[in-house]
Amino acid sequence: ILGDKMARLAVDEEDLAQEFGTFDIKLEDEDVVDKLKELCMVYRLDASDMADEWMAFSISNNSANLTMDKLEQFERERASKTKTPKVKKEKQPSVMHDISNINKDYNAEAEDDLLDVYSTPASKGKNKRMLTTPENMTVVNKKLTSVTRSPVVPFSPGSFSPVNATPSQQYSSRTGAGDTVVSYGAQGVKWKGQGADRVAIQQYDRDNALTEKYKHMYYRVIDKSNVLNDVIEDMANQLQQSHSIENLQHVAWPCQEPITVSGRVCCDMSTGRLNAHSVLLEGSRETSAGKTVHLDLSEVTAYSLFPGQIVACDGLNTTGGKLVVSKFYEGVHLPFAEVDESSENLSVPVQVLVAAGPFTPTNSLAYEPLEDLLKYLNRDRPDVCVLMGPFVDSKHESIEKCTVEVPYDEMFKKIVGNLIHATEQLQTHLVFVPSQRDVHHDYVYPQPPFAVDGVNSPRVHFVSDPCTLTINGVVVGLTSTDILFHLGGEETSRGCTDRIGRLIKHLITQQSYYPLYPPSEDVNIDYEHFEQFCRLQTTPDLLILPSDLRYFVKDVLECVCVNPGRITKAQTGGTFARLAIQCPPSPSQDGAERKARCTAAEVVRV
Repeated sequence: ILGDKMARLAVDEEDLAQEFGTFDIKLEDEDVVDKLKELCMVYRLDASDMADEWMAFSISNNSANLTMDKLEQFERERASKTKTPKVKKEKQPSVMHDISNINKDYNAEAEDDLLDVYSTPASKGKNKRMLTTPENMTVVNKKLTSVTRSPVVPFSPGSFSPVNATPSQQYSSRTGAGDTVVSYGAQGVKWKGQGADRVAIQQYDRDNALTEKYKHMYYRVIDKSNVLNDVIEDMANQLQQSHSIENLQHVAWPCQEPITVSGRVCCDMSTGRLNAHSVLLEGSRETSAGKTVHLDLSEVTAYSLFPGQIVACDGLNTTGGKLVVSKFYEGVHLPFAEVDESSENLSVPVQVLVAAGPFTPTNSLAYEPLEDLLKYLNRDRPDVCVLMGPFVDSKHESIEKCTVEVPYDEMFKKIVGNLIHATEQLQTHLVFVPSQRDVHHDYVYPQPPFAVDGVNSPRVHFVSDPCTLTINGVVVGLTSTDILFHLGGEETSRGCTDRIGRLIKHLITQQSYYPLYPPSEDVNIDYEHFEQFCRLQTTPDLLILPSDLRYFVKDVLECVCVNPGRITKAQTGGTFARLAIQCPPSPSQDGAERKARCTAAEVVRV
């Protein structure tokens, strides 16, 4: 038995070489390898843990090299840590609390002292709780109130808002409610649903759809590097085939003749925006060994670039250090999805309402905008209602100051429950899309769908951010992350017009819901899942991109793109969108013009 245990603990030399190779450390001395195996056996470490502990030791000792002397010093320090005596604390007898004795043991002063630890010096006195005394029996501790089962109800019956939420006067006094601010396509459309029972909603690719939570931020640096390199190579191959490029050269290869190269656009400044003088091009491992080269854009009359963009260009690099660009190749977009003639409810027109949060004004936690949206639902009875987060906004001032007494997940469950109940007679399909700003949900991109216990209605759909759906054969792409705003802040361009149009074009031709790299500080990308869930699988017929930028409806590369705006703008009302979509039958003749799947759209003030 002991022999079996020792065999399991044995570390292979190849494993050690691989793990230390991650830190660019080569194991060439056999004595060093044997010593590492011995340390792994003694301290029950695997190859990965051994490499991590050595790097921690090396950094703390002025980047010490891996030698026998240093390994013996490492062993001595490791042994001294292991032998540190532990002081046993005397265990206090446990007490079972119940309703009858919890108030007796509750010490309000002790809780105040604990709260002071988490308070700033300026706020300690201000936030100090007034104690309950015989002279002041009207002051009730809120935490004890809930313990003693007092009839405190956190929500008003039938309301989305906490019971103590004060309505916003600015929102109530808004003007222009119900006005149409943007129109697209056919005019005079009757915005009435045709019957939600004739609507089929499903994932575009069920095998590659994010349907549940996952362990995020566990990937290694080498895994992230592999994903980023794969994106370069995949896009470079598409550009090469689309433009019939014979060969792609090394980006830093000095040559007296014009060459064609491909890679990822980077910025050579650690801070600040990309500009015409700070553009780098990073090649792939296959063609350029990951090298970078400066780009001279002085001879290019028109371009639009952002960090993370995969491009192909012609230029002259006589020294190997700077490529003078003469031409950028047009990006390539994926083909549209083929119409499945056997699809359920194909060609049935669908009325879709789209609204993006936050659903409360910044100065109130009253969900009045959401209640007003229900009035439109009852009036127009759309077939599908797409609601995109944030639902419980982490940037709301009450949440930032931690003055909300209701658990955040309870607030969201109340919203979902009331929406389902309010739309039972309408039979409208409800699609919930999470947001990075939802304080009660996983703060990662791609973001898994919400999980709400007890909700199993076939007309309620919890989807991920981002996701690609089909609604009666129409392919719809959705992401609640404000990629347009992030791209607009990092892009540099020359000789280009229609800023919104070219930002959307970047998404389509880069074949990604979030092509920006490095990402915004507000977005935590898990690159192990990015390639599978954040890349476009096809060019969608309809792309919904809620943003803080001005609302719009635009046709870009035959894809209708919609920014419904936010349903609230600071302390007043915002906008939402309503769309009429229909998948026409496939054209009977080759080369026939492709008909738009979104026949009409409007952006309306709430």
